[in-house]
Amino acid sequence: MSGHSKWSSIKHKKGINDAKRANVFTKIGRMVTIAAREGGGDLASNFKLKMVVDTARSANMPKDNIERAIKRGTGELKDGAVIEEVIYEAYLPIRQAGGPDKIAMLIKTATDNKNRTFGEVRGILTKGGGKTVPEGSVGYLFNQVGEIEVDIDGLETEDVEMKFIEAGADDFEIEDGRAWVYVKLAELRAAKESLEKENLKIVNAQPTFIASQKSEISEEDREKYEALLEKLDENDDVVEIYDNLK
Repeated sequence: MSGHSKWSSIKHKKGINDAKRANVFTKIGRMVTIAAREGGGDLASNFKLKMVVDTARSANMPKDNIERAIKRGTGELKDGAVIEEVIYEAYLPIRQAGGPDKIAMLIKTATDNKNRTFGEVRGILTKGGGKTVPEGSVGYLFNQVGEIEVDIDGLETEDVEMKFIEAGADDFEIEDGRAWVYVKLAELRAAKESLEKENLKIVNAQPTFIASQKSEISEEDREKYEALLEKLDENDDVVEIYDNLK
């Protein structure tokens, strides 16, 4: 089992998980709209929508905003905008002895204009030294799994670890009163419900991408990469960023 924090390890997925950002409601709202369009507006029957709405509530997103986003997805609110999920593949070249020659990235967006979003993402990457690449160029380095974020503040670590294992966890990370539990994507709903039955506080549950092999980089390269991530995160269309770093 992994033992270090997702935040200290540059496994950045900065969009919908970071409620301190001014654009977080825009990002979450678009994901709610996508989920509602794909599976309908009923949280009881649309698990993907329920997961995103739970995230919205954890971020203190106003109820009216959530309801509008759902209605936009179901077509009850007609504003002409069709929000789509698009994942761009990219990399940032890194040159150092004994280290990786590039940081592989998957950039998930929620957009009503794919041409605009691609141009903006490509521009940010280019200015930051990165590059967009065709589909499949780095995507093969990642596996899609389910991720459950759990608030375990004040709980005994050994006790919660056992509950994670019993819920079907393939891996988990714990630090500073938070845990990130990773399960097979098909088992995400069952694992979430199992942890809820144990009276654990679920902060967020969602599909995510994990690199099959991870690499480390120097502090200098880390600073360069984090600066690029900040610029990408400032874009309203960018909702998640995944990479192959530890």
